[in-house]
Amino acid sequence: MYAVIKTGGKQYRVTAGMKLKVEQLAAEVGSEVTLSEVLAVGEGAAVVVGAPRVKGASVKATVVSQGRHDKVRIFKHRRRKHYAKTQGHRQNFTELSIDQINKG
Repeated sequence: MYAVIKTGGKQYRVTAGMKLKVEQLAAEVGSEVTLSEVLAVGEGAAVVVGAPRVKGASVKATVVSQGRHDKVRIFKHRRRKHYAKTQGHRQNFTELSIDQINKG
């Protein structure tokens, strides 16, 4: 069984037992999180698609870790204009372990 969830403005296809890095959530390491924005739930050919969400469906996950991704370098340059700018960015993430998918 799989589910399509929405968190942090992004959509993820998840199954039970998988690990997933999502945008940072306000939760302690080891705590259980319930993701209620389930857009679709399916198993084989039987897929239930919500409009926009599946009523009563939820995904339970455990917070494995909190961290930061690798640094992304941003470099801007204008030729012949004596302009060069370098920036860096590290995005925070929360790593989740998907425990259970409830159809609802």
